[in-house]
Amino acid sequence: MSLAEAAPPLPLVRRKDAVLQRVRDVVASELRPLAARIDAEGLYPSHVLKQLGAAGAFAQHHEGKGEENVIDLGLAIQSMSAVAEACLSTAFCTWCQDALGWYLQNSENPGLRARFQGDVANGAILGGTGLSNPMKALSGIEPIKLKGVRVSGGYRVDGVLPWVSNLANGHYFAFCFEADGESLAAIARLGSDGVESRKGAEFIALEGTATVAVGFKGAIVPDEMILSDRFTRFAGRIKPGFLLLQTGMAAGLVRNCAQLMREMPPRVRAVNAYLPIGPAALEERLTALESEIMALAATPFESERAYLRSVLLARLEGSRLSLDATQALMLHAGASGYLRNSAYNRRLRESYFVAIVTPATKHLLKELSAKPQDARKSDKKPL
Repeated sequence: MSLAEAAPPLPLVRRKDAVLQRVRDVVASELRPLAARIDAEGLYPSHVLKQLGAAGAFAQHHEGKGEENVIDLGLAIQSMSAVAEACLSTAFCTWCQDALGWYLQNSENPGLRARFQGDVANGAILGGTGLSNPMKALSGIEPIKLKGVRVSGGYRVDGVLPWVSNLANGHYFAFCFEADGESLAAIARLGSDGVESRKGAEFIALEGTATVAVGFKGAIVPDEMILSDRFTRFAGRIKPGFLLLQTGMAAGLVRNCAQLMREMPPRVRAVNAYLPIGPAALEERLTALESEIMALAATPFESERAYLRSVLLARLEGSRLSLDATQALMLHAGASGYLRNSAYNRRLRESYFVAIVTPATKHLLKELSAKPQDARKSDKKPL
C-alpha cells in the first residue's frame, strides 16, 4: 500500500480550502494577466474557464460532484467571488456555467441530468443560461419570446432570445418556450439545426463573455432535452440559488476595490483618508453581506416567502455595494481612473452590469414591493 493510499482523507474544511486555493491559483496565473485584454479586446477566455472547471469551481453546487455529496452553494459562490476579484467578465461566465449546472441539478428529467451534469460540473461542457426572459415574464415585465408547437417526439420552436452569454458554437444553454398554454424549460446546443447565433451590439463592458442573440428557426427540441414541463414550478425551485449565485460577482468585485484602495501610494492614501468611503468601510459592509449570503446559501430550497425576500434583499445589497465600492474607488484613484485601460474605470463599468443583469435593480425592487397576495397570484398565473 502506498503512502497516499494509507493517508486518511483531508477534513472537509481543508478540502474546501483546497478548492478555493486551486481556483485562486488559476486566477493568479491565467486570468489576471488577461483581464485587460478581456475588457479591451473582448477576448473570451474559454481556456481559463476549462481550467476553473478542472479546479472545481463549477462543481460544488452539484450533488455528489463537489467536495461533499451534498449541495454546497456557499462554496460555489466563494469560488465565483475569487474569479470576480480579477475579472467580472469571467466571473459572469462562471455564473452562467453555474446556472446551467443548477438547472441540471434541479431538472425533473433524470436522463438529461445524467447525460450532461458531470461534464457541466467539471467544465468539459461550457454553456449559458437563457432564462432571463422567462424570469422577467414571471414578474410581468415581458412576454415569453420563444413559441413551440408539439411534434412527434418533441417540439418545434421559433423566435429569438436577445442575449445569451458564455455561448460559443457547440456550447449548450437553457431556455424557455411557450407551447399549448404552458411554458417549458429545455436545453439546446448552439449550432444544431435551427439554432444559430446572431452577434450584433458592442458593449462598453463584458465584451469578453461570448454574448450573442440566439435565433430559433424551426428548431426541433426533443423530449429528452426538456428540463421541466412547467416552468413556473421549476422556477420556484431554482430561483433562490439563481439569485444567490450572482452575489459571488458582487463580493469579489467589492473585495478588489478595497484592495486597490489599499495599494495606492502612501501620499495618495493620506489624502484619500478624507473621502467618505474607504476600504475599511467597504470591508465591513462586505463581511456583513457575505455572512448573510452564506446563511441563506445553506438552505437554497426553502420556500417560505420571508426566506425569498431575504434572498432578494441580499442580491439587491450586492448591486448597491458594487456601485458604492466602484464609485468610491474612482474618487480614490482620481485622474488615473480616467486613463484608458485602467483597472479603476473597468471595475466601475463592470459594477453597472451587476446592477442591471437579470434580475436588475428595478426588477428586484418590483418583486420586493409586491404584496403577499399579489405574489401568490403571480406564482399561479400561466406565463
